[in-house]
Amino acid sequence: MWQSPHDVVLMSDPRVTSIPVQECGEPLADVRGRLRADTRMADDVGAYAQLRSGLLRRLEHAESLLPSGYHLLVVEGYRPIATQREIFDGYRATFPDLSPEESYIAASRYVSPVEVAPHTAGAAVDLTLCAPDGTEYDMGTQVNDNPEQSDGACYTAAPNISDDARAHRKLLGAALESAGLVNYPTEWWHWSYGDRYWAMVTRSAHALYGPVEFNPLTQ
Repeated sequence: MWQSPHDVVLMSDPRVTSIPVQECGEPLADVRGRLRADTRMADDVGAYAQLRSGLLRRLEHAESLLPSGYHLLVVEGYRPIATQREIFDGYRATFPDLSPEESYIAASRYVSPVEVAPHTAGAAVDLTLCAPDGTEYDMGTQVNDNPEQSDGACYTAAPNISDDARAHRKLLGAALESAGLVNYPTEWWHWSYGDRYWAMVTRSAHALYGPVEFNPLTQ
């Protein structure tokens, strides 16, 4: 069913931000060598390819559920707090005519506020589907297209996409949901496990993962 922008629970919603975190202490693990990883968001130390180990295991399970000819392609996982803040503040600045509260909410449609961002916890992954040769399937928009660029087609259930793109989104969603992940409905590519948004969707009492630091020298 199509969820309009007004129907979606945003990351900034108190129903999400009020959920407590009971950090389980799982380490970050490198996606590379275990799943296909794209380099468009790569950084010098490889933070983009890190995920909590439990989430990575679930992604490997989701990969096994895909039909022949389809593979997960990880675009971005962990994101340092400073990077998250820079992205959020930059997108928020594109709404100069809104009040501070309104621009905060508008920005959270597309970028998580730092205090609740699942990427900084290693709990979220941006990904798509590709063929064995790495060719990406039509998903309706590019990964990271915002609502303005895509005329809202970045919303997971957006009606203004092709039948092929819709089928591919359903295929991706079926595999990831079977592995226990949840989607952020404004971004078809954004899926998470163990974060506050996951806890809200699954009605868990608390999140499993909070913000974590990545040290490439020790991990």
